[in-house]
Amino acid sequence: MLESLKEEVCEQNHELPRNGLVVGSGGNVSGRDPQTGLIVIKPSGVKFQKLTPDTMVVVDPDGTIIEGRMKPSVDTGLHLYLYRARDDVFGITHTHSPYASSFAARGERIPAVMTPITHMLGRDVPCSRYATPGEVDTGKAILEAAGGGWAALVKAHGLFAMGKSATESTSFAMYIEEAAMTTHLAMLRGPVEELPEAEIDRCYDWFRKNYGQTGEKAVNS
Repeated sequence: MLESLKEEVCEQNHELPRNGLVVGSGGNVSGRDPQTGLIVIKPSGVKFQKLTPDTMVVVDPDGTIIEGRMKPSVDTGLHLYLYRARDDVFGITHTHSPYASSFAARGERIPAVMTPITHMLGRDVPCSRYATPGEVDTGKAILEAAGGGWAALVKAHGLFAMGKSATESTSFAMYIEEAAMTTHLAMLRGPVEELPEAEIDRCYDWFRKNYGQTGEKAVNS
């Protein structure tokens, strides 16, 4: 069941330790199947290097296990909360990546001073209020902060990135961490200047029109 999605979600979970976004078994990636509405997520407490597509857990929108031998991630309820609220989201990545989380520790947003953020998100990375651990209050805090955007920090917790696939949400998480690191290092040298809103919008539109491969001509050229 959902073999392709299980492979994708497993691979994107492996990307987290590869890119220094997690330690131990903390953090998680999920993906939602657009046809069935079923969600694939990593099992709880399993080290990333031990994850395989067969260890992924499939749950329905209510959290009932449809397939899988292990208990799903402790954050499953939160993922489901976000999926229920956002029809446009088909992948969610949660990390405690050091630089992004350092902004969350201070309750500060990551300003849009770096073009990777403007290209991918079209805005800064907002930081929510402190949320009581658990799916409901944390989910509300993420949605309050992100609005219709694709990412938010949760104060004193970490990063939640959403996307149109598990691959996209994980890509967002990786580039946000890079931008957070660069912004942090720049701030050690003095104030940083956020890009003007018009330029942020221009960068976002340009990236959407030009990045990646589209059509047969692009593939063969």
